[in-house]
Amino acid sequence: MKAALHRTHGGPEVIEVAEVPDPEVGPGDVLVEVRAAGVNRLDVLQREGPGLVPGFALPHIAGMDVAGVVVEVGADVAGVAPGDRVLVNPAIVCGECEVCRRGEDAYCPNGSVVGASRPGGFAERCAVPAVNVHPIPDHVDFAEAATIPTIYSTAWRALFPVGDLRLGETIVIHAAGAGVSTAAIQLAKRAGATVVATAGSQEKLDLATELGADHVLSNRDPKWVDAVRDLTDGIGADIVFDHVGPALFQGSLDALRNRGRLVFCGATTGASATFSLPRAYQRGLRLLGVDSYNQREFAQMLDLYWRGGYRPVIDSEHPLEDLGAAQARLESGAVAGKVLIRPTA
Repeated sequence: MKAALHRTHGGPEVIEVAEVPDPEVGPGDVLVEVRAAGVNRLDVLQREGPGLVPGFALPHIAGMDVAGVVVEVGADVAGVAPGDRVLVNPAIVCGECEVCRRGEDAYCPNGSVVGASRPGGFAERCAVPAVNVHPIPDHVDFAEAATIPTIYSTAWRALFPVGDLRLGETIVIHAAGAGVSTAAIQLAKRAGATVVATAGSQEKLDLATELGADHVLSNRDPKWVDAVRDLTDGIGADIVFDHVGPALFQGSLDALRNRGRLVFCGATTGASATFSLPRAYQRGLRLLGVDSYNQREFAQMLDLYWRGGYRPVIDSEHPLEDLGAAQARLESGAVAGKVLIRPTA
């Protein structure tokens, strides 16, 4: 089969399309013909090096968000058949260790991640455990399905299990054009929150408004924190959801009400943030890191999405041969929504 891979670390130029053996299908696995796969920032970071996910190895086929058609099933597989249209949960767990038995499978020591520590969707075919595929409803096409796994699972966990977002609260969501933010805006609105979205361009602010944001602010304006306080009658937001990192970290804390919550993940502008400790603890602020979702939460998120009312935001679609250009677009910061790869027709 054809696959886009990299054998060394570096820029987009290290990506090549090569013929590689078809994936082996174990007794409990299915083989998926990939129709669409999403590009994520982790793909770029691991291409640049070093590999961040335990188990990463070169050569590497990335691609965590996989949607396609089952073409082969293992001997022990039941409930999944060739021809099924499926979406892949990229987080693979053993389901048997002590951690999994406690329901904390996000920390399974035997786990792996499709497209991060094992071959992923930037290929014509991808093998995964049958328990990790979910049927795609007839009304959802492959491109839309491939926008879901990473951004919606991250946004859902950030807002609800971690952030405890409640009806009537005000939330600030940064980087409105990013995939995870387009998901968070829609989820927060459906939960009855007042959404304040920030972004660096008018195009992305307009997109946030289309997705349901009640207010939009330029995060390039140094007075955006004051604007949040003005919108909340001087009180501040209940929650800020940030995956930008250092560039907005102190401002995010300042935009919160007393005892407000900063829910954060990602580090687009750097891995280390400096902020005033007294200004955080004297106001009782809570800093909540967003860790990985578990299998139950992924299923809950999908059930919510399939019920409808969510808009897929697709920035662009590219053939397998243009993966380098697709990743370069993601790195450019001009992206609004998900960048997709189409390995097969």
